[in-house]
Parts: sequence; structure tokens; C-alpha cells
Amino acid sequence: MQSFFIGTGAIVASFLPYAMTNWFGIENTAAEGIIPPSVKWSFYVGGIVFIGAVLWTVFSSKEYSPEEMAAFEAQREVETGEPIRALAAKNYASAIVWILAGAGVALAVAPLGLEKEIYLLGGLLAIYGLLSAIGISMAKQGRSANMLSSIIGDFSGMPDTMKRLALVQFFSWSALFIMWIYSGPIVSQYFYGSADPTTAAYNEGANWWNLIYTVQNGVAAVAALLVLPAMSRRLGKARTHMTCLLLGAAGFLGYFVLRDPNLLIVCEILKGIAWASILAMPYAILASSLPQAKLGIYMGLFNIFVVVPQLLVATVMGSVMKAFFPGEPIWTMLFAAASWALAGLAMLRVSVPGDKETSDA
Repeated sequence: MQSFFIGTGAIVASFLPYAMTNWFGIENTAAEGIIPPSVKWSFYVGGIVFIGAVLWTVFSSKEYSPEEMAAFEAQREVETGEPIRALAAKNYASAIVWILAGAGVALAVAPLGLEKEIYLLGGLLAIYGLLSAIGISMAKQGRSANMLSSIIGDFSGMPDTMKRLALVQFFSWSALFIMWIYSGPIVSQYFYGSADPTTAAYNEGANWWNLIYTVQNGVAAVAALLVLPAMSRRLGKARTHMTCLLLGAAGFLGYFVLRDPNLLIVCEILKGIAWASILAMPYAILASSLPQAKLGIYMGLFNIFVVVPQLLVATVMGSVMKAFFPGEPIWTMLFAAASWALAGLAMLRVSVPGDKETSDA
């Protein structure tokens, strides 16, 4: 259901600029460097809807009673103790490695001529190492009642299923961020013959990408309700996710080998199936594999593996393309295809309690 609503919302969002112009007469052109009014008003509408959805949740959700919360807290304390004890038993070697890795990345920027955004990556690595050292120190001192030690302890003590899915998420979201950055310019340059944003051909390509991206989201909405449940019952959650990721990899590969823009619709259908699975299956697998009292904590930590690959792509991919494929963004589609293929293959290491392949084994 989450994937269905995300896909449906994305279709509406993609349609808003067109509706603003053709239904409400708002201009869709502007001077160079200025956002068109139709796009601005689309963002205003999105902001209003977003705030409204949050307020609806706040005012319509029933809170647990103090007695229920106390019962949850008692169970949470039982399951929190083990990660803290494991953290206290660790030495500082891993924290030092993270700090040195961050420093090494930052020091390599100038000599290698890398983009300055990579300083962010180095800083994040070093900060995580520093926070790990502080968390370990607090745990060794018996100061377990603090948020930092709890987060570091839970992160370092993730269940095996979550660790294996983290690798899948890393490769999955790396490909998605590549798609969001490079797909539009690739369609214009390689399928409509122009890399110049001021030309009609470039904007024709951009319009086509916007349309077929809507197809991807529409397919995701339908797949979430009809395809994934049927596949999951027949194949199990892990095999379903692996299959969907490999289909999506084929969709990315199509951008690399095809040159007819109409055939990109097939690529978007394949990617839409993978997108629906990425939004649903990892969380469905986690929900049946994690300790229920800490389900919310681990779900929150799991989203780190959504953010980190996007930061990595944003900081590193530009330098890679500039160094090895200047002016040839089509190669990013090959990176994305390989990333989803690796994510699919990584699902072979994920077992789900009660899943079909587990039961068959």
C-alpha cells in the first residue's frame, strides 16, 4: 500500500506543472536562471499537501496509554542491554579506522583534483568514527542510559538479516540517485541529439523523460497492488525482490544500448516494478525478522542505507564522470544497471523466516 500511494503521488506531482499551465493559465516560461511560475506553484501545492498530511496524522492518531508505554519500555530495556554490553566490550580500533578513512578521503581531494563535495564524504566518515569512539567510551563507563551509546550499539549490533539487506539497499539507492541526476540529460543528448539546454530538441527530450518517468511511477503503483503480492506468495519475499531488481537492471541497461525513445517506455516499466519492490519488500522482510520491541529503532537506522548511497553518488559520481567519461553521461546508466544487478545478487544471502525458499530448504 505504501508503494501504491507513493507511485500515485508521484504521478500527480509530475502532472501538476502541466495542470497549472493548461488549467489555471499560469506561465510555464521564465528568464534564464529563474524557475517558471508553474513549477513554483506546483511546489507550493506540494508543501500544503505535505503539511496537511502531517497534521492529519498528528491529530487523528490515537496515542498509547501510559500503561502500554511502560510495558513497551520494559521490553525495550531487556533488548537494549545486549547491544550496550557488546559495545562496551569493543576496542577503539574500528573507530580509529573510520576517522583515518575520513581524513584520507579529505586529504586526497586536492592532489587528485577531485570535486570539493568529496570533503563532505570524508567529514561524515570521520564524524562517525568520532561518535563511535565516544559511544564506546560511555558504554565502558557504564553510562548506558544515553542516546548516543544506544544508537551506536544498535547500529553495530544489527541482526544478520538487516546487515545483509543493508548491502542490498546501498546498491539499490545508489542506482536510483544516478537515475534522478542523469536520466533527463541522457534522454535529451542521446535520444534527441542535443546536450544544449537552450535548444528545442533538448527540451523535447526533457518533456519525454518527464512523461516516461510518470509511466515508471504508474507501473510502481499497479505493481505494488497486483504484481508483488502474487510474486511474493509464489516465490517468497527474498526471491521476489531479487527478481524485481534484476528486471530493473535490464531497464537501466536499455538506456545504454537503445536509441529509439519510444522503447524507453519498456525500460520504465521494468524500472517501475523494481521501484515498487524497493519501497516495499526490504521493509516487509525486516518486519518479520527483527525483534518487535525494537522494530521502530531498527527501521529508522535502516534508512541510513537510503541516505548514505545518495550522499556517495552526489559526492563521488561527478568526479568519476569528469575523470573517465567527460561529456558522456550515458555511462552512468551502465553504473546503475550494475548497481541493481549487484543488489539483486546480494539478495541470495538474505533468508526470511517463514519465506517460501526457507520453507522449501
